[in-house]
Amino acid sequence: MQETSAARPVRLADTGALLIVILLVVDSLHFVFARMLLPLMPPAVSALYIMAVGTVEVAVFGLFRKRIHLATLMRQRWFFLAIGFLVAVSTILNYVAVEFIDPGTASLLGKTSLLFGLGIGMVWLRERLTRTQAGGALLALAGVGVITFQPGDYLSRGALMVLASAFLYAIHAALTKRYGSEIDFVDFFFFRLLCTTGFMLLLVAGSQPLVWPTPPVLALLILVGTVDVVISRTIYYAVLRRMSVSLLSIVLTLSPVAAAAWSLVLFGVWPTSQQLLGGAAVLLGVGVVAVAQAANIEDRR
Repeated sequence: MQETSAARPVRLADTGALLIVILLVVDSLHFVFARMLLPLMPPAVSALYIMAVGTVEVAVFGLFRKRIHLATLMRQRWFFLAIGFLVAVSTILNYVAVEFIDPGTASLLGKTSLLFGLGIGMVWLRERLTRTQAGGALLALAGVGVITFQPGDYLSRGALMVLASAFLYAIHAALTKRYGSEIDFVDFFFFRLLCTTGFMLLLVAGSQPLVWPTPPVLALLILVGTVDVVISRTIYYAVLRRMSVSLLSIVLTLSPVAAAAWSLVLFGVWPTSQQLLGGAAVLLGVGVVAVAQAANIEDRR
């Protein structure tokens, strides 16, 4: 598998302002939905169900349009198995994490995926950080430390789960960017969801009983699966194919602000002053890194 020119970065305006606005809104709802489902059923089980909903919806669309080809799965099976496993574990960690951390703070920590992406680039692609990038990364890491350190508890369990999830998702994004650009989008999206759901089923069914949802909860799961999986990830992957990871990261640094607002309105929860301070450092550091990386890519063109 080879990297193609389809992965080349484009300017923000090329993606359409409306698409970016929708992406910001739906991206900010990920941890909010997880918190909303928390009192209704076990978090890992609800994560499995919403992923299954998304898989079924994309399958119906793909079969109706005759755009699902089993040969694609067989030809790229190791790629799909790899990203399916990474996203499965990442999603379960996020849903479990909201038992211990508020959605706004979780969303802030989730933006560290860019820092992990830089680290992957240094190890995998032998890239080097500029002084500006290194400074931004250190600032963001300091913010992570402020959020995760809790007096008397030392490390917040929820924060560590979100950080682990962000690391796994960053690996998935790097693999997708490098190896997924040539695959037809419907084929790619369906088999990614199918493999993710399969791994989640193995992980969840092996550790706890599957609770069948009541009709009201099932309706909510369908809504969440449609918005948080089908709509959100369709837009995410579509933008990822046309925009550099760094530029996309700049856009998505705004989503934690919306997530914190949703958390306050829906649950009456607002990050503590310590979490806000650490979150501000994370966003500023990630922003510095992303802007510097985008500038470097532009200079090389």
